[in-house]
Amino acid sequence: MIDTNISRRAFLGTSGALVVAVSFTACKPKGAGPVTETQVTSTPMNAHVEIGSDGFVTLFAQHPEIGQGVKTSLPMIVAEELDVPWEKVRVRQSEIDPKYGFQFAGGSLSVPMLWQPLREAGATARAMLVSAAAEKLGVEQSQCKTENGFVISGSKRLPYSELAEAAALLPVPDKAELKFKDSQDFKILGRRITGVDNEALVTGRPLFGIDQQFEGLHYGAYTKCPSVGGIVKSANLDEIKAMPGITDAFALDAKGEVDALKPGVAIVGTSTFAVLKAKNALKIDWDLSNASTFNWEEFLERSKSAALKDGGTSLFSDGDVKTAFNSADKTVEHVYAYPFLAHAPLEPQNCTAKVDGDKVEIWAPTQMPTQAVQMVAENFGFKPENIVLNQTRCGGGFGRRLFNDFVAEAVAISQKAGVPVKVQWTREDDMANDYYRPGAVHGCAAALDASGKITGWKVNFHTLSKDGETPGRSPNAYMDNEFPRHLVDHYSVNETVTKMAIPTGWWRAPISNGFAFVYGSFLHEIAHETGQDYVELVLSLYGDDQIIPGPQGSEINTARAKGVIREVAKRSNWGKKLPKGRAQGLAYYYSHSGYIGEVVELEVSADKAVKVHKVDVVADVGPIVNMSGAENQCAGSVIDGLSTMMNLQVNIQNGQIIEGNFDTYPLMRMPSTPEIDVHFIQSNNPPTGLGEPALPPLAPAVCNAIFSATGERVRELPLSKSGFRFA
Repeated sequence: MIDTNISRRAFLGTSGALVVAVSFTACKPKGAGPVTETQVTSTPMNAHVEIGSDGFVTLFAQHPEIGQGVKTSLPMIVAEELDVPWEKVRVRQSEIDPKYGFQFAGGSLSVPMLWQPLREAGATARAMLVSAAAEKLGVEQSQCKTENGFVISGSKRLPYSELAEAAALLPVPDKAELKFKDSQDFKILGRRITGVDNEALVTGRPLFGIDQQFEGLHYGAYTKCPSVGGIVKSANLDEIKAMPGITDAFALDAKGEVDALKPGVAIVGTSTFAVLKAKNALKIDWDLSNASTFNWEEFLERSKSAALKDGGTSLFSDGDVKTAFNSADKTVEHVYAYPFLAHAPLEPQNCTAKVDGDKVEIWAPTQMPTQAVQMVAENFGFKPENIVLNQTRCGGGFGRRLFNDFVAEAVAISQKAGVPVKVQWTREDDMANDYYRPGAVHGCAAALDASGKITGWKVNFHTLSKDGETPGRSPNAYMDNEFPRHLVDHYSVNETVTKMAIPTGWWRAPISNGFAFVYGSFLHEIAHETGQDYVELVLSLYGDDQIIPGPQGSEINTARAKGVIREVAKRSNWGKKLPKGRAQGLAYYYSHSGYIGEVVELEVSADKAVKVHKVDVVADVGPIVNMSGAENQCAGSVIDGLSTMMNLQVNIQNGQIIEGNFDTYPLMRMPSTPEIDVHFIQSNNPPTGLGEPALPPLAPAVCNAIFSATGERVRELPLSKSGFRFA
């Protein structure tokens, strides 16, 4: 008989055990190697490959893992060329060392940058093993082949483990002599491979920066001025030091640039609970004489009213824009705006530092470990060779951890307090001290001939920067991403920059995350106002198959662009008949060298509740390394895009961030997740990254669908400002 009176505590305990058991079974990785590695000797073949005496191969992932899957996908590239079965692979995070070059995670660059070097690392080790086997067997290298971790010659099969020591002593072959696998012979690449950390994740093993623990560790909190530019005048430090569990409290002055240490008050204690309790009791008198007084709403309204008026500084122009507009049969012009955004990774910023005289050891969930070492050396006087940085897994990054201010805090506090310290930010710290995606306003105008063809293109871009002259970090600094100026003969792009001290940074799919909403929406408006099918209008922009200049020095293959648009329209059954209140929206964007098309199908109720039923994603990013990871990145981008466009915005009043936690910065909940179908157009083009490019087309696709369903046009994000909500 079932006990229907089970207690809540007992239920949670039982159900938790069941969830862990099921998750463990589903997520157990096949390529992580054995859990214990005792009695195993390893022979390094190069910086990426070590061959163990137990027959397992250890491969080192050199870039940070922030959820984008590179700890799995990068070793897969090596394993493929090494010709070793994935089941015989161990993956380890590499040390932070100059031998790996500049180590970082950002810009969806890990795979495209390392595709060839990692293939070379695997092929080099394989060639040396073949050479050692040929020498041992007394045969020509041409009489040897590799298969599943063995070198085979006739009836002889020599495991890599027996050849490694001799192979490691041989000369490294010239890159020009290496032989690479043909893609049709791949056994690992293109498969669905589960993440190498999955077992550790679902069983709660310590992988993240926030997990760090060791004997003698102290805990730290750091409070900075709510308004950027404020400095400490005084604080109730004696009162704080007298609180239980507190061992020290002191003010710190800024060192270096704003990306390093900002002024504030540090608290050190014997537990996180103690220091956070003391942080709540902290009373600081701030000197605000040089603090920011920026107000976002004032900037927004001022910029929207001026966006369609000519002015600002000319960034790009070509052709005769004035004549194009004077001779136009029709002109279309509209203003679009999007807000500041926070990164809000689920693991708030944290770092552990242990300063010991002229040496320091750091445990950091950073996207820029190489830069972190450089920053610590420059700002704190340590020699680079005396700095050890242990790269931990990051609990989300999205560009926030490209900045190492939290590393600077931990080092400064440990150095001052004389003890190893783990500095832990609260969610409120994270929201108030971000490097935000800056908001912006675009005034767009198009000149059209009688057939609806775009003959002229004008954009007035209103943005913000620290000095009022040079645009700030993403998306403002890169109007070269302007679309479709590369496809129109007569265009002009002007920029008006307003001074603002609020720090800005790179937010997932920098540049494109705002621009795609503007231009995907504006093109849809042009299509509607001229009676054209939106898909046909976008296809017509690309004209004949050719290679044209793209953003930031890239090249756009128009055939690939059109192929993605046509395929996503086909797979979504674009134009199908739908009930009243239900519609499709399509958008395409070229981002981070990826060609991405998306179709959203949704319905909107009379009270503006939006139910997104399905999102079709078609991507052309070259050959897929890990199909599982690629699909997850696209699906995650769609979910992130939906969450962001519906509710998320950072409001700034008098230089202070208003939002403090997820109650005022509400992420999308699981029930709102739609069906997501991801399809890849595979090719032999060099592979490009997938952590970011599937996000930008989502917002315009949704907004275009909302217009088709309701007749209401959304020109400012988030959607909640116009009264929309998730159903």
